Amino acid sequence: MTRYRTIGIGMDYSPTSKQAVQWTIDHLVRSGDTVILIHVVSGKSDHGEKVLWGDSGSPLIPLYEFMEMNLRVRYGLNPDREVFSILDTASRAKQIKVLAKVYWGDPREKLCEAVANLKLDSLVVGNRGLGPLKRTLLGSVSNYVVNNITCPVTVVRATSGSKPKPNCTFN
Repeated sequence: MTRYRTIGIGMDYSPTSKQAVQWTIDHLVRSGDTVILIHVVSGKSDHGEKVLWGDSGSPLIPLYEFMEMNLRVRYGLNPDREVFSILDTASRAKQIKVLAKVYWGDPREKLCEAVANLKLDSLVVGNRGLGPLKRTLLGSVSNYVVNNITCPVTVVRATSGSKPKPNCTFN
């Protein structure tokens, strides 16, 4: 009997998070899996949805609803329609369920919280490719997540070419 998995993707609509989506679709998901786009908006945001869902994050939102929402007004997000197109195509071709969830706060902490709350089997995140000094000064979300969650993590590093490359997978 095949066990369906729940795979999270850290999403900020940066080029590396878009590459993480493509890598996940191409190499990780299989028919029947659920993919959850996990968005983390700054805790300083004062959008109305934060008042309703600030502590627990938004409810899980099906992709087709998420694509139709005015995300900038409702959640303070500036989505990349290409990401939606990739996921919509994959949901049909691979018969996967795609959902979205929005959290407010520190991305490092909220991604770790999402793993536990959503019972993720795996998490995929992008890597901005910061050098050692910038990573030390600014902090690395991917580094923090790799060292603080309980499920396997794949970090997809930034590439200038067309094919994203996984940096590493951790358990």
